[in-house]
Amino acid sequence: MSAQATLRGLAARAPALAAWLDAHAETLDTDAKLSGDVVPQLASAGLLRIGVPVELGGTGGMIGDAIDNVADVAEHSFAAAFVLWGQRTFIEYLLQSPNRSLRDRWLPALLCGEIAGATGLSNAMKYLSAIEPLQIRATEAPASAGRDGTRAWRINGGLPWITNLRKQGFVAAAAVDHEAGGPPSIFAIAHHAPGVTRSDDLDLIGLRGTNTAALQMLDTPLTDDDRITDNAPAWLVRVRPAFLGLQCGMSLGLARRSLAGTHDSGPGARAAVADDVAALTEQLDTLTTRLKNGVAQGDFVDTPASLFTLRIALAELVHDAATLEVQTGGGRGYLRGLSGVARRQREAAFVPIVTPSLVQLKNQLAAQRAQQLKLGTVS
Repeated sequence: MSAQATLRGLAARAPALAAWLDAHAETLDTDAKLSGDVVPQLASAGLLRIGVPVELGGTGGMIGDAIDNVADVAEHSFAAAFVLWGQRTFIEYLLQSPNRSLRDRWLPALLCGEIAGATGLSNAMKYLSAIEPLQIRATEAPASAGRDGTRAWRINGGLPWITNLRKQGFVAAAAVDHEAGGPPSIFAIAHHAPGVTRSDDLDLIGLRGTNTAALQMLDTPLTDDDRITDNAPAWLVRVRPAFLGLQCGMSLGLARRSLAGTHDSGPGARAAVADDVAALTEQLDTLTTRLKNGVAQGDFVDTPASLFTLRIALAELVHDAATLEVQTGGGRGYLRGLSGVARRQREAAFVPIVTPSLVQLKNQLAAQRAQQLKLGTVS
């Protein structure tokens, strides 16, 4: 089986997009010149509407279909899959928000690719796991500041790393602590809101076409109309499985592509790693099923540790698959322009550090186990 044979999923459903990604995968990783084109390309292929209810402008399906979607794109370009994760995850936030007017305001532009959606909740996910405090604070403004009597705030702070801050226009989700107390909120912050500043793109070693930058807010006015939820901790618990599930789709696709790449080598190299490839392929199939079933059935809402464990296992599998591709590719993979092996090595190196990182997850699991031991709930 050749590597091309494993890429039929996206090529069959969206051939123009698959061809564009194949032609520009290296550029999307090493240069920002095509960064403005990624979201429109994904939108034109209909990928942003998958897993979104038909009555809301989507094509239907389940969250598992959206995870498959991210994986399919990651086989061609991890950078494009990273952008898709950001866009589709923000769309999921609106789908799970009780603020229908906010959803109605932003969802059409997000689905057609006119506006980029940035998750911005890495800080919030770490806050939820008691890893770090929130980095943005809100001060309540006079009632007259809100439209039609809605509550209003001024927010200050920033986030050092957000993907999909498309220069042509974006809206980002951010968790905000209230100076007056009470549960933190999550707001949708538009690129054109007063006081919002996007930094230059971060100087990354790869994934440079993903519009990854820092975001700063200085006395930015927001109202209830901009609020995704008024109870961030409770809402994050419900949305975290989709956040991490879609993120894991990137690992699924990259692992598949690296394993497929081992078949492009000579017969001797293929024979040497055949058992390893078979074992990793079986493991990948098992993890894929567990991930999609767990997210679809809501299992990970009450048992986040099982999702953390699965994310760790996938990251380790990506590393092993990428290493096998290097071994079978030999010196050819070290020559520029002859293969995507070097790029996939950089992509695989990113998987353990994307938030929540493997170190953060392992520390969280260790803390949970220590607490269970203290309470006598595990032996």
